[in-house]
Amino acid sequence: MNGTPRLVSDVMTRRVVALGRAATFKDIVKAMRDWKVSALPVVEEENRVIGVVSEADLLRKEEFRGHEQDRRERLERLSQLVKAGAVTAEDLMTSPAVTVYANDSLGSAARTMAHTKVKRLPVVSDEGTLLGIVSRSDLLKVFLREDEDIAEEIRHDVVARLFPAPLEPVRVEVHDGVVRLTGRIRDTTLVPVANRLVLSVAGVVDVECSLAGPPRRPDLDADLPGEDATRWPGRAESRM
Repeated sequence: MNGTPRLVSDVMTRRVVALGRAATFKDIVKAMRDWKVSALPVVEEENRVIGVVSEADLLRKEEFRGHEQDRRERLERLSQLVKAGAVTAEDLMTSPAVTVYANDSLGSAARTMAHTKVKRLPVVSDEGTLLGIVSRSDLLKVFLREDEDIAEEIRHDVVARLFPAPLEPVRVEVHDGVVRLTGRIRDTTLVPVANRLVLSVAGVVDVECSLAGPPRRPDLDADLPGEDATRWPGRAESRM
């Protein structure tokens, strides 16, 4: 389990190029080309992040070149028109910058990216100082975790704690990040809980939970249905 990426600080790029307010349009384009990135943070004193310049910000200049807008379009796209005429990072940048903290979880960073529709986020300290950059590809590194490493964590942190005395051993198998739980437990109401806990383990792609409850006793439970599998949301299955 040691070394498994869980926080932004585990996967972020620490060597980062940043822009000052006065960086020129051409300098920004050159920096993006040289560093092979699509966005750059803008910083001021003490490396505090104040904004981000992206390729989209730069492309406004080309988008509006030679294009005549009517009055309504100019009003609706005023902020974009301003960027089309900008020549420095201060005027081009999107501010305030959307950032994440180094101790944020990978899931939290992924949700921020999805919500704001950005591909890269500056990573900052509590004081707003630039510490690094995290990208979509960085966040996907968690899924490179070894199957057996995932299985060991589930056995120790989920199965052992949730089912300390199962009727039959609970088996944990992981293949390409997909977890399968089998065995017989005393309380099947815990199956959805197990499903959620396993899904929260770093590197898990999906869960197939086929845990069964106590066997039916024909002499005492004659009116109960047989042990047909019941499908739980998220592919979790339990045979009652």
